Amino acid sequence: MNPWMDVPEDEHYMRLALQMAEGASGQTGMNPTVGCVLVNAGRIVGMGAHLERGYAHAEIHALQMAGSNAIGATAYVTLEPCSHTGKTGPCSDALIAAGVSRVVIATRDPNPLVSGQGISKLEQAGLTVSVGILGLEAETQQEVFRHVMTRDIPFVTCKVASTLDGKTATVSGESKWITNEHSRSYVQALRHVHQGILVGVQTVIADDPRLTSRLEVPSMQPIRIIADSTLRIPLDAYVITEQPQHTIILTTSGADQIRKDAIRARGVTLIECGSNTTVDLTFGLKCLLKEHGIASILLEGGARLNGAMLELGLISKFVLFYAPKIIGGIMSTPNFDISGIAAMNEAYTLERIAVKQFGNDVCISGYPVRKEG
Repeated sequence: MNPWMDVPEDEHYMRLALQMAEGASGQTGMNPTVGCVLVNAGRIVGMGAHLERGYAHAEIHALQMAGSNAIGATAYVTLEPCSHTGKTGPCSDALIAAGVSRVVIATRDPNPLVSGQGISKLEQAGLTVSVGILGLEAETQQEVFRHVMTRDIPFVTCKVASTLDGKTATVSGESKWITNEHSRSYVQALRHVHQGILVGVQTVIADDPRLTSRLEVPSMQPIRIIADSTLRIPLDAYVITEQPQHTIILTTSGADQIRKDAIRARGVTLIECGSNTTVDLTFGLKCLLKEHGIASILLEGGARLNGAMLELGLISKFVLFYAPKIIGGIMSTPNFDISGIAAMNEAYTLERIAVKQFGNDVCISGYPVRKEG
């Protein structure tokens, strides 16, 4: 039985393009993941995905595969073809030059350098253009890119593993392992698709984590980011001594200069985020995007860092794992250390909720409802 027989033709091919894009998740940095499928006379003649920032876009790969079969073909693209020259040439021009007759686009490009201009260029050249096929799915897939195009700060996913009563460690500080191996494997996949992992210095002191993606297949490693206002980080910590990937520490100008010199000598980058006793997280995140090109961060902090990021409105998405355990204890560690909400209608709330189950664990993901003002 053909699983696609009841799916409209455009939706079928666009879904294939989305699958192409999904396969390259975590590889394109600040650029969006984009897929393209070329179809001519009912036959797929070209497929492609954007694989790395600064290199050929999805449309170019698909056109190269199709060759002369692109003449008269329909191109299914998950994002509006670019119309400007950046590190690569305009994909809209390439589609026109190849003789494509129709372009089906999932969603418009939020980049002001494109933003409808790619569509206009295609239409002016006489191509038929359709927009909006599986648009919501494409926008979700491109959520990091769309975020940084509209805000000057990275997309931050907050991952927390806790018990049913919202605890991340027992009264003695024990936290391994709350969730099961299935949940932990999924976290490794999350690490792979984010450019950086952010934790507080207390997590490094307590656990000496590797902060690496340990997938069964080789994968790109995220940059390790540590919030440490006074540079308490041990100089023999794994994130200092081992360099399978780079480490950046967000600190303050008031931190000890001798410690700064010692840490820099080990190849670690320091970003001074304000002169107060705490790190200016907003400044630090903006610097990570603008100066280091880090567009997506997986927050795996403790209660204090999680709470600070929440109260500052710096979290873009939540991925919350709950194990079927209850440990209690007023002194056990909560998910978020915040000042507390006085009225229920002022609570932080999530929307666009999704629920997955990993063995006996439950994972709830969602996006924070932005508060007015």
